[in-house]
Amino acid sequence: MTQVTSSSPLSYAQKLFLLATVPLILAVAAISIIVAHQSRQLAEREIQTLEEQLIEAKKAELKNYLSIARTAFGNIYGLALPDDEEAKLQVSQILAALIYGQDGYFFVYDYDGTNIVSPRQTELIGKNWIDLTDANGTPITEELIRIARTGGGYHSFEWPKPSTGETASMVTFVLGLQDWRWAVGTGIFIDDIQEEVAAARAGVEARIQRTFYYIGGITLAAVLLVFFSGIVINVRERRLADAKLKKLTQRVFDAQEEERGRVARELHDGISQILVGVRYALDSTRRRMNAGDDRAEDTLDRGMEHLTTAIHEVRRISRDLRPGILDDLGLGPALRGLIDEFTTRTGVETEIHTVPFRNRLNPEAKFSLYRIAQEALTNIERHANATKVVVDLRGHKRGATMRISDNGTGFPQHLSRSEHIGGLGLRNMQERVEQLNGTLKIMTNKSGTVIVAEVPLNQMLSPEADIESQVETTG
Repeated sequence: MTQVTSSSPLSYAQKLFLLATVPLILAVAAISIIVAHQSRQLAEREIQTLEEQLIEAKKAELKNYLSIARTAFGNIYGLALPDDEEAKLQVSQILAALIYGQDGYFFVYDYDGTNIVSPRQTELIGKNWIDLTDANGTPITEELIRIARTGGGYHSFEWPKPSTGETASMVTFVLGLQDWRWAVGTGIFIDDIQEEVAAARAGVEARIQRTFYYIGGITLAAVLLVFFSGIVINVRERRLADAKLKKLTQRVFDAQEEERGRVARELHDGISQILVGVRYALDSTRRRMNAGDDRAEDTLDRGMEHLTTAIHEVRRISRDLRPGILDDLGLGPALRGLIDEFTTRTGVETEIHTVPFRNRLNPEAKFSLYRIAQEALTNIERHANATKVVVDLRGHKRGATMRISDNGTGFPQHLSRSEHIGGLGLRNMQERVEQLNGTLKIMTNKSGTVIVAEVPLNQMLSPEADIESQVETTG
């Protein structure tokens, strides 16, 4: 007997479940990949900038060290003849004595490649090292002599650290004493910079991995919610849920596009134009230097000023995306900074009253209240025509309350409450409070608007968590 099996068609609930979950999973996967890629790119640019700044600081430090050494033997060298052996001995003794830190020292090679001074590695003295290279095949002595012949400059290579004997990356600055045919220089190891950069990259990868875990957990929760909801609700409720989901998705996209547009405008109108000014200043400096124009330094200074302004703009944009003071000092100081910036930007008189929280709000509540305040101030700036704003933040037995009031024009009186909160910004405020199981009240009339956001007691940290938070902050 042959047994014939047939596969039963999918039920309506299964089809609805697949229809709801498959696009969700694909969209979350795509968003996760995009977020991870953009996060890595942004972090890598910041890490590279940090590494370049740290290395430039090290180079400036090296140049200062060599200037100090040049001052120490300048009188002897300036009065000596090219064949004055006694003067050479005095200078070499001075340089041999100028050691600093655990690994810092000065070295001298003659233009034939013979080492004359090496106080921390005396086995090099008196021998010719013209063909010396590091583990990567980078010429060392020959390149140092070449740079010294041209007047001076920097060179990087691998070199054993005198304190540990381990090979590490080293940056050197060398200049030439042309009368004596000497290459005098000093170097500094940058393995600490490399370790810091590696740690930063590892931290970025760890954060991205945690983000994937969070997204995966949220996705799983959403899938389960859709599954169980599909069992209990009827077709009408499913259709209503689909409509709401579509509306919510559109609002999320609108919010994303608005934020992207804001960042893009700030980058284009602010940083981009500043960098164009820097590029123009550097180009002018190069032309004037080539022409021997004494005004080259003025244009270079102007370019540096523009670059400093660009750095401040990048920091401001970064602070707007995620204020570090919110995590470090708590909601009260973060609101003070937001209010101060609002006053500086708009000229509106502001007051802020806070009761010390000791950082007792949990991170979600702090961030949500901060964003609500940020959105409220944005609405006041755009629409209220107010001359005074008062922010009051305090904790109490029921939880915490933030009250924001202004003396502006208020909402149009013919609008209903649902129309009041119909704007995207006010809807976001409402949803942030609802996620915390709190309440949002909006009271408006011709003399101004009052927004009151209250979060329940369960959004406050427990005493044990509060102690741990304080220990982490102190540490």
